[in-house]
Amino acid sequence: MSARFTGKTVLVTGAGSGIGRAVAVAFAAEGAKLVLAGRGAAPLEETGALITTAGGEALVVTADVSRARDVRALVRTAVDHFGRLDVAVNNAGIFRGGAPLADLPVEDWQALLDINLTGVLHCLQAEIAQMRADGGGAIVNVSSNLGAHMRIPNVAGYLTSKAAVSTLTRAAALDHIQDGVRINAVSPGASDTTMSLRPGETPADRTARMKEQSPLGRVSATEEVAAAVLYLASPDAASVVGTDLVVDGGAAA
Repeated sequence: MSARFTGKTVLVTGAGSGIGRAVAVAFAAEGAKLVLAGRGAAPLEETGALITTAGGEALVVTADVSRARDVRALVRTAVDHFGRLDVAVNNAGIFRGGAPLADLPVEDWQALLDINLTGVLHCLQAEIAQMRADGGGAIVNVSSNLGAHMRIPNVAGYLTSKAAVSTLTRAAALDHIQDGVRINAVSPGASDTTMSLRPGETPADRTARMKEQSPLGRVSATEEVAAAVLYLASPDAASVVGTDLVVDGGAAA
């Protein structure tokens, strides 16, 4: 295993499960000090235990990305504890769907925008301010192949929120590369997480469905998505600015 992030401080939101957990564990395996953020302490502690048991270092901070004050406090806590912020992965998000646009509850629409889009805005503003003061850094937003890259019926709110994240990523990248802050996105498709399971579907059912639906014939492993995130955050991607890397087994090709 390489150590591209030895001594670096990495903040991951939505780190309590799924892609966020896989990203955090992957960074720790390459020498990073992790700040694990999310709304629930218990799953974050589980991720932290995976890291510390393997000899890494992790700080757990509960925060709601839809509240700007929470995010500002999160970044302050990270810097107070580790001294600086080098990398941030804005992964926190929710999925709601199942109804056509005309029947979409406005509460679901608002929640999707508050967390998936405005939450990323809050994170970007706090992280960029700190990284600009520290002399630079790298940020990776986790978007989705649903939105800017492809659409499916009955998830208009989710599609809109994630398409906006893809655009926001590019806009922020252009605004802040001269500050030394390099910003990109990863857009996963169906991954080995509970979010990719349909109502009442088992993992075995999903495996059978994906053999028919995905060009690759399966969901992506969370470790595969994490590898894309680490690449974009690493010196290997030093000239990659404002890209949106789709990791979906060819679904949006």
